[in-house]
Amino acid sequence: MGKCPEHIVEYMHEYLDDEISSAQEAELRSHLQSCVECQKHFHELKKAIALVQSTSHIQAPSDFTANVMSRLPKEKKRVWVQRWFRAHPFITAASLFIFLMLGSLMSSFNANDDFSVSNHSNIIVENNTVIVPEGETVNGDLVVKNGKLRIEGKVEGNVTVINGERYMASAGEVTGNIQEINEAFSWMWFHIKKTVNNVIEAFE
Repeated sequence: MGKCPEHIVEYMHEYLDDEISSAQEAELRSHLQSCVECQKHFHELKKAIALVQSTSHIQAPSDFTANVMSRLPKEKKRVWVQRWFRAHPFITAASLFIFLMLGSLMSSFNANDDFSVSNHSNIIVENNTVIVPEGETVNGDLVVKNGKLRIEGKVEGNVTVINGERYMASAGEVTGNIQEINEAFSWMWFHIKKTVNNVIEAFE
């Protein structure tokens, strides 16, 4: 074939693809009768095509994919978790924020046992006891931590007592909500709601 015209090989492919003209087919047949090497090459081409056609009806078993996947090495759990985090960045960030915030609140709840009260000028503090005197009005929320609260006057706002006790005299009055928090979960929930309310107020 080294000395044969290059277009003879092209004619072989065109013949096998049923795209050869009558004149080209006649030239190809004439050349094959006189060239043994081209005869062998043409015969190999026909065998290759026949092999491909004979395998066209073969189909993989229905469970082929499942069997292959089951034989693959099992993916490590750590890799799967990392892939999930990369696919859900917003959920990951939100979860991390909540986790860190809850951890900070828990530390604050467990570590800080000091007495504290929100700053109001018309209240009285005696030995960790906060007193709203009769006839006095506290404008705004009143928060007492690790102490007692006695309301004899009026509070124009919410009252929250954390790890303490509350007593209201018959003349006492609170216009907002009264809440006593004595557990870590309630403490965290109180701060979460406070944070959400501050965010909403900032956007308003």
